[in-house]
Amino acid sequence: MNEIAQIRKLSLWVFFVPFIAINLCLFISQNPEFLENTFFTVDQIGRSGFSIPYIDGSLSISRASRTFPQYLIFKPAMIFTAIILFYYWSNNNDLVNKFNATNVNYKFKTFGVLSAVFLAIHSIFLGIKFDIQIYKLMRRVILLLFIIFEIIAQGILVYHFIKMKEKLLGLINKKVLILKAILVTVLATVAILSLPILLNKDNTHFKHALEWNYFIGVILFYVFTRFLWKRTT
Repeated sequence: MNEIAQIRKLSLWVFFVPFIAINLCLFISQNPEFLENTFFTVDQIGRSGFSIPYIDGSLSISRASRTFPQYLIFKPAMIFTAIILFYYWSNNNDLVNKFNATNVNYKFKTFGVLSAVFLAIHSIFLGIKFDIQIYKLMRRVILLLFIIFEIIAQGILVYHFIKMKEKLLGLINKKVLILKAILVTVLATVAILSLPILLNKDNTHFKHALEWNYFIGVILFYVFTRFLWKRTT
């Protein structure tokens, strides 16, 4: 099926583009000397010493990517990812419609597209300075909505596939479907359990480490998608 072939391709783009982007921004942040005395000299705010933020939470994704020249990588990469996400969720919607002999917009598509929209909005406004408290609050809310809608979309899609597993015999790897279900459950559980800590002004390093690892967890869903569907001709 054409939808399956497209979904397998799109899933890899959704994983590798943001994964490479955030880690390249991290590399630039920790090695600014490579761009010293060039047009791309790293902004002082965007510089940091060597660390492994996935473990020690020494800096946030925002700090590593919101200043020049890192945002030249981060913003286009995230906007491109948002566009790919739109097609990913649309193709999944078409696929489920085909198997169920329906013609509707399923909820996973709605939440998935909304998550893509909020990701694009967050990326566009990242690094733009407004000394307005409501702007800072809205930026956090937009990022939070991206995460919430993304997890909801992933959860609903996995639920549909579990319901349709008999129709998908020979097309999917059931073990990978179980892994996707476990991943979404873990992401949702971690989000709920971490909420009291996130609302607290302290625990900055924990929040940063959680941010890096949680982002990887969210996009890991798409790697599993690549292996969920068997190759079709």
